[in-house]
Amino acid sequence: MIADLLMRSLLAAIRGTQSPHEWKACTYLLGAALAFSLMTVCVKHLGGRLPVAEIVLIRSLISIAITLTMLAQVNVSPWGHQKGLLLVRGALGTIALLLFFQALASLPLAAATLIQYTYPTLTALTAWALLKEPIRKRIGLAIVLGLIGVILVVQPEWMGQSVAGLPAMAALIGLGGALMTALAYVSVRQLSVREHPLVIVFYFPLVSVPATLPLLVNRLVLPSGMDWVWLVGVGLLTQMGQIWLTQGLAALPAARATSINYVQVVFATLWGVLFFAEPITGTVIVGALCVLGATLISLSARQSMARG
Repeated sequence: MIADLLMRSLLAAIRGTQSPHEWKACTYLLGAALAFSLMTVCVKHLGGRLPVAEIVLIRSLISIAITLTMLAQVNVSPWGHQKGLLLVRGALGTIALLLFFQALASLPLAAATLIQYTYPTLTALTAWALLKEPIRKRIGLAIVLGLIGVILVVQPEWMGQSVAGLPAMAALIGLGGALMTALAYVSVRQLSVREHPLVIVFYFPLVSVPATLPLLVNRLVLPSGMDWVWLVGVGLLTQMGQIWLTQGLAALPAARATSINYVQVVFATLWGVLFFAEPITGTVIVGALCVLGATLISLSARQSMARG
C-alpha cells in the first residue's frame, strides 16, 4: 500500500508540476532541507563544547558578511521597504531558534524533535488565518502523512506515557518554538511579495547578533582546531538553506512549502546512520517512506491559486 502510494505520487510529481518556475521553487525547498540537515551534522560534531548562543552568534556573523557581499553584487540596499515586518521576521526566527535549543536542553531529543516538527501543520493553519491561503485536501494529506512519518522516524520513548510524563513548561517552550517557526515562515511568505530574498535573509542575523550577545556574558569559549571548520560549516550551510528557503516560499503557498520540509527528517536519519553509526529499524524505514510520500504528494500538487 505504501509502495503503491509512493509510486503514484512519484509519477504525479514528475508530470504534475504546473510550471518550470514552480518546480524550481520545489527544488529550492529540497535543497534547503538538505542544507539544514547537514548543518545539524556540523552542530553535532561540535559535541556541546561551545555554548549554543555562541554557535548562533558566529553563524549570524558569517551570514551577515556573506549576505552583505551578495547584496552589494546585485546592487540592492540591505534595509528593504517593510522594515517593521522585516524586524519581526528576524525576531521570530531568533526566538524560534532559542526556544528550540532550550527545549533540546530540557526534553529528550526525540520529544523535542517531534514537537518542533509540528510547525508544518502550524504554518498551514497560520497562513490560512493570516494570509487567507486555503489548505487544499492534497496538502492536508501530505501534512498528516508527514507528521505520522516523523513520529515513526523519531520513535519517541514517551509515546506510551501520559503527557504529564514530560515537563509541562519544557513541552510548552518546544511548542512555542514550533509556533515561532511557523510565524517566521508565514512572514517570509508575506515579505516575498515586495522584498528581495537576500534582504529577508539579512534581517535574521541582524536581529540574532544583538539578541545572543547578552547570553554570552562570562560564558564565551574560544573555539579551537576543528571547531572552526564545523562553525564555518554551520554558517555556510545555514546561509544556503535560508536563501533557498526564502526563494521557495516566495513562489509556493506556505502550507505546501513547509510540507516539503518534512524530508529533512529523512536526511537527518540518513546522516545519523552514515556519520554517527546510529541504528536504523524497520519502523524508521516505514516512517521515512511516509515522509517521502508526503514530500512527493506536495511536489505533485498543482498550484491553483495566484502567486503572491
